[in-house]
Amino acid sequence: MSPEAVVVGAGLAGLTAGVRLAEAGLRTTLVAKGPGATHLAPATIDVLGYTPDLVERPAAAFPSFAAERPDHPYARLSADIVAASAEWLREHVPSLTYVGTIEENLLLPTAVGVPKPSAFVPEAMAAGDLRPGGRFAFAGLRALKDFYPAYLADNLSQAKLPTGVTVDARPVHLTDPVTEADVSPIGYARMFEDLEFRSVVAAELLPRLEPGESVGFPSVLGLHQHRTTWLDLQDRLGRPVFEVPTLPPSVAGIRLFHSLRDAFVRAGGRLVMGSTAVGAGTRNGVVDNVVIQTAAARPTPVEARWFVLATGGFAEGAIFLDSYGEVHESVFGLAVSGVPAAGEPRFLPRYFDDQPTARAGITVDERLRPVDAEGNVAFDNLFAAGAALGGAEPWRELSGNGLALASGFAVASAIVERAS
Repeated sequence: MSPEAVVVGAGLAGLTAGVRLAEAGLRTTLVAKGPGATHLAPATIDVLGYTPDLVERPAAAFPSFAAERPDHPYARLSADIVAASAEWLREHVPSLTYVGTIEENLLLPTAVGVPKPSAFVPEAMAAGDLRPGGRFAFAGLRALKDFYPAYLADNLSQAKLPTGVTVDARPVHLTDPVTEADVSPIGYARMFEDLEFRSVVAAELLPRLEPGESVGFPSVLGLHQHRTTWLDLQDRLGRPVFEVPTLPPSVAGIRLFHSLRDAFVRAGGRLVMGSTAVGAGTRNGVVDNVVIQTAAARPTPVEARWFVLATGGFAEGAIFLDSYGEVHESVFGLAVSGVPAAGEPRFLPRYFDDQPTARAGITVDERLRPVDAEGNVAFDNLFAAGAALGGAEPWRELSGNGLALASGFAVASAIVERAS
């Protein structure tokens, strides 16, 4: 039986849209070449962190932020939609137990000791909130080469924090019972689910902690039994324990992916991984099908009534620059906005410069349907979500997961409304 809706992309935006559509009773197929950016990013929902000044209260900053940036996706997504999408996520991934609100940002340490504003965070990260200040010990695991607690603690002790906030941070290096020279974050996550391994780590760490310290671990405290692992370790140490996001692969992001993927399958959705969307069939202003291809099969059209583009942006190759310097969207041939005119520079030499092409992406109408160069809806039954949307600089604004979640939530709402 043909699906009623096809979602292209399995990142946070695609999975959110897919779960909502399937739960609404639409036969939904989600196709993707891989798991998306969830495996690369922490599971925090960063709604709005900088404007460019540090944002303490995202909801209060929304109106002026959107008014000053009419091409930004947040000009189409209200603070109420962002808040509703976060509540939806909280209900659908109970194992991560998200805390926080859009009213204020928590301030969490990163692996390099930089305070990072996030609105909604997994419960296991919340005790790392730096706003109240306090004393923190960061535990280093000998065979994990992607987490350096001394570097983290030193930078955090010198970081710019809100007025009146004092943080005392120090490293604690553990000689954990691992024989391998190097262990990946996923390898450690599996080991922490072993009761004996946790017992050995806690027994070494406990006598080295000082009164009043909270303990930060790299984000490896379990994969499939995360909450049990985290709570047990916290009980053994008798103090708050929190996770610090590490370099990819992101164990916290993988937990989020697994939770949403499982929710999609439970709702009756069909997941087709390892398939690349290579084109689409269109006629008279609507999309008839999306063409997918695997390494072992010929291109296959998948017909549906509704389509969601959630393939990502430049980083994922969904929007690309060809050998002639032209920018394209790879599946539906959509117009890409925010590209400098011919003869103007596309990129500047330094990474942190204000890159001219950084905001390039798909422009959408109020229902998140892509529009063409003249501002007309390209296809009446096609919607776009996530990093494919133009007008934002998620890494500079710290808005990536917030945009992905809210736009995936919103396109599903628009489709369900139209379908019913």
